[in-house]
Amino acid sequence: MRVIDPHMHMVSRSADDYERARLAGVECCIEPAFWSGTDKRHAGSFFDYFEQIIDFETERAERSAGVDHYVTIGLEPKEANYTEMAEEVMDRLPEYLDREHVVGVGEIGLDQGTPEEEAAFRRQLRMAEEHELPVIVHTPHEDKVAGTERLVEMITEEDVTEERIVIDHNIPETVEVSLQTDCWLGFTLYPGKIERSAAIDILEEYGTEKMLLNSAADWDPSDPLAVPKARDEMLDRGWSRADVREVVFENPYEFFDRAPNFEFEAEPGVERVGDAEPAEADD
Repeated sequence: MRVIDPHMHMVSRSADDYERARLAGVECCIEPAFWSGTDKRHAGSFFDYFEQIIDFETERAERSAGVDHYVTIGLEPKEANYTEMAEEVMDRLPEYLDREHVVGVGEIGLDQGTPEEEAAFRRQLRMAEEHELPVIVHTPHEDKVAGTERLVEMITEEDVTEERIVIDHNIPETVEVSLQTDCWLGFTLYPGKIERSAAIDILEEYGTEKMLLNSAADWDPSDPLAVPKARDEMLDRGWSRADVREVVFENPYEFFDRAPNFEFEAEPGVERVGDAEPAEADD
């Protein structure tokens, strides 16, 4: 069964990970700009990084495994606290939003919940609204419920198009908060965020409408096969193939298809050879 992973940090992975993901059914991934392990201290570091994920990673994904690769561009909240540098980066962000392979703004949001992070979040929300682009919102690692509540408040106050926003890194305690909006809900299958069984439990309780699963395959212990493994667990639990396909393919396709540069072809109803049986999940 075909898979789109809407939050895959492949700049941090090897070419072998692209190959493994493709063999597991991942045909398309979206790589958001993110905190890359250490704080960037110069605006130029961001611009070099943006160029790398827009051009080199897109080419590497195709060359390594035939994976369609897209990116979202943004100032991650942790580094929004370097105010002078952050302003310089945000001043130039619009240059990147119309670039080929760029399909949204993100990830943006809160880390420590500082005034600087909030100002950067609001500015980039407005930027996305002006460009009519999807947005990936990062909820904080700590005080997640309060942070999610604050993000929802700011989204409401900015009066932006909520249907183009995914509030990501949800946990069971934040679902009701995120559902107060018309935003999409993302669940990051990653140690310290949410295990795939818990995410599937939430889908079984709340349904699949506007729900996304993603991997956040980054520098720390993580798994670029997290979404295919969730797909297989859903099938093992007795989910219909149509419902599973909605979560792992149709929903992320619908969300990012709002972006003018998203050119991945959904081919509705077409299954690839070998799709008759689900792949066996690795543990």
